[in-house]
Amino acid sequence: MSETTTQIREDEYKKLTLGERVGYGLGDFAQNLTFGTVGGFLALYMTTVNAIGTATAALIFLIVRIINVVWDPFVGTFVDKHTSRAGKYRPWLLRAGIPLMIFALLMFAPLPGIKGNVPFAFITYFLMDLVYSVVNIPYGSLNASLTRDPESVDKLTSTRMMLANGANLLVYTLFPMFVQMAAPKDNKLQDTGLFGLKLHMGTYTDPSAQHAWFSVYLVYAILGAIALILCYKFTKERVVATAEQSAQVKTTDLFVELKNNRPLVILGLFFMLAFTFMFFMNTVNGFFNQFVVQHSPWMGAVGLVSSIPGIVFPVFWPKLKKIFGKKGFFHFFLGMFIVGELLTWVWSMNGMHDALWLAYVSTFLKQWGLTSATGFMWALVPEVVSYGELKSGKRNAAIINAIMGLFFKIGFTLGGALPLALLSVFHFNEAAATQTANAIAGINVTAIWIPAALAIVSMIIMQFYPISDKDIVDINTQLDAKRAELKG
Repeated sequence: MSETTTQIREDEYKKLTLGERVGYGLGDFAQNLTFGTVGGFLALYMTTVNAIGTATAALIFLIVRIINVVWDPFVGTFVDKHTSRAGKYRPWLLRAGIPLMIFALLMFAPLPGIKGNVPFAFITYFLMDLVYSVVNIPYGSLNASLTRDPESVDKLTSTRMMLANGANLLVYTLFPMFVQMAAPKDNKLQDTGLFGLKLHMGTYTDPSAQHAWFSVYLVYAILGAIALILCYKFTKERVVATAEQSAQVKTTDLFVELKNNRPLVILGLFFMLAFTFMFFMNTVNGFFNQFVVQHSPWMGAVGLVSSIPGIVFPVFWPKLKKIFGKKGFFHFFLGMFIVGELLTWVWSMNGMHDALWLAYVSTFLKQWGLTSATGFMWALVPEVVSYGELKSGKRNAAIINAIMGLFFKIGFTLGGALPLALLSVFHFNEAAATQTANAIAGINVTAIWIPAALAIVSMIIMQFYPISDKDIVDINTQLDAKRAELKG
């Protein structure tokens, strides 16, 4: 092995320390504070507190996300072509991260005269979504630039998902609880479903709760900004494109990658389906708790139980992958998600609404399967980047992450807009405290049956993924030789 090749391996194959893994994972923590809140609660806030019609809200989500699908490839190309003294990807955590938190906060701003204001709701959501891409695409690309050591990549994925799900705990468990505690209407002592804990909680789906939403999210936005700053400070780019490779980057490389990188296309389709059923479920989760089982005060307790797998169990992902194999890992956890959805259906039946144990078990299994399948799939992105570099001679990390973002945004668009459109078709009445049987059926279809069906399709798609662990070793060996030859 030449001296140049040895130097490449020492640098690009560096074993990441726990501090580096946590530092990177804080980027997921920050983005989930924003993206989780938007994906899980913006639709509920927009249609109830902000008094925008369900069909109009669905149209806002659809238009913004379609525009964003077109926007992402341009962001990826720009990032791949440019660099600075601070790096190619890291600077965007600060350049766009702080504006992201500001625009996200404005979506909940209790400003005079904006209640029910469709243009303001559209513009703030539009700006937030565009800026999110300018943070998320470089951040995803940074994942592939930290190291090429497969073991470190698996551990990095586990660490970042633990932090991502820590943010989900703040979002899906504590956020609705905090907002209900601050909501003024009907604020009274209520059972939270958490081992007898009772708190003074109000109706957070009433327009009077607008200041409560804003105040709670202000704290989340500050936490997100701090986390992005720390992510910038504790990460280092090691595996990056050469100046010659950067100069050759073109927007059309997106189509070249789609044509020549088969693993990218298969993984992208998996991303699209996975995020479609994830956001189908997340978009209507608040509706399900409020109107189907009528236990919105339980959301915090149920969310707390469901967050345990995503925070505690990712550390076991690398070992489980060795036991089940890469494809078997996804099949096992998607199957678990489907079982959780079936138990959620049982919970939705008349006479079962008050079964707290069933709420715990169904949500626990559903979230364990979901967080494992949609979390570990990020570990496959760096190997897809390396495969693309071997095929094209270009390390288009940002463009590939933009492509993944494109599939992700398609799933996000379908999962965010279609449930609202379906609720409108089923005659959901956003102004009513209770819903008709038809509307309840619509909520169940969007929260249970469509996600379960899409999970089955996702299992089929993953069966066609072609890169094995042995293939990764072969790809890295060939790239080492090419890089050593270029460096002389």
